[in-house]
Amino acid sequence: MTNGLHTIEHENLSSKVYGALCDAIIKGQFQPGDRLKIRDLAQTLGTSVTPVRDAILRLTHDEALIFLSPRDIRIPMISRARYLEIRTIRLRLESLAAETAAQRITEDDLARLQDLIERNEQALSSSNTALGLELNQAFHFELPAIAQMPVLYGTLRRLWLQMGPLVASAYSAGGRTMIDPHYPLLTALKNRDPAAAAAAIQADILSGGEHILHSSAFSDRE
Repeated sequence: MTNGLHTIEHENLSSKVYGALCDAIIKGQFQPGDRLKIRDLAQTLGTSVTPVRDAILRLTHDEALIFLSPRDIRIPMISRARYLEIRTIRLRLESLAAETAAQRITEDDLARLQDLIERNEQALSSSNTALGLELNQAFHFELPAIAQMPVLYGTLRRLWLQMGPLVASAYSAGGRTMIDPHYPLLTALKNRDPAAAAAAIQADILSGGEHILHSSAFSDRE
């Protein structure tokens, strides 16, 4: 019985560490090519190295990290071709999330999205790129949550794990193009218009993608 309880506690701690590292990667706290050190991460998170090592292995499986050796763990630098493939998948899946969200959205959901946009405007005005990036990603993740599609949410989160650092590296150069497309999407959701919501999220992804494509963080940069 005691062994079982210890196992559960360890699994819960590993999951928490995994979640914390996922959030850090998605929010752009690491840049493409950055090297991660297990002991440093354990010290920062206040844990032993074991749950960090477990989380690193899971993130490697998610293709969010490259595990070359225990001393060489890195944020991957992806190619333009891989980014474009991920973007194509996002166009389909986030459109589905937006369409379904338009059919299921509540007034509370709309208020939450409005608040994210307003806070993002404040972040933009104060040149707080880190906060703006976080709020932008939160806005995108709200769509599958509002759509009540947890499987889709998990799939999109895994895609964002792979491209989060790349988006972060190009976010500040995007300026208003990273937030302006959220307004027509919010209007479409208020109107409960699935087609318009899908078109708006596609415009958002493509608009922001233009700045990402000019990033120097690709593995095949010229």
